[in-house]
Amino acid sequence: MSDKNLSENDNPKGQNKRHLILIVDDEPDILNLTEKFLKLDPNFDTITSANAKEAMSVLEERYHDISLILLDVMMPGRSGMDVLRQIKAEERYNHIKVILFTVKSFNEDIQKGNALGADGYIIKPFSGKDLLKFVQDKLA
Repeated sequence: MSDKNLSENDNPKGQNKRHLILIVDDEPDILNLTEKFLKLDPNFDTITSANAKEAMSVLEERYHDISLILLDVMMPGRSGMDVLRQIKAEERYNHIKVILFTVKSFNEDIQKGNALGADGYIIKPFSGKDLLKFVQDKLA
């Protein structure tokens, strides 16, 4: 688990709101690249988790700070869809935006994610520019 550039300070008036983004993926390269792309926006702070169990632990501790979760659908053990279902079912978490990302591009998977309350879906591989823009739009 990695916690980068977190600040407890409020932003001065006139500056954009800071957002804490939880990135969940079992592939270290994807975690690192996704974090690198998101850090291009100075208003984004990130936490990374390598699996669903770790992500739920972070969520338990930091749910009041987290603005958005980038959640891989296919992970060993517990799937991203199961995690999404739990997040949207629990009142204390269900305000957090969740974007699913995966190599799967089947319409059925997208429909399932949407039915469970996903706020978006990104198909891997993705460009850093497109990912950053998509996340910025979701948090605008």
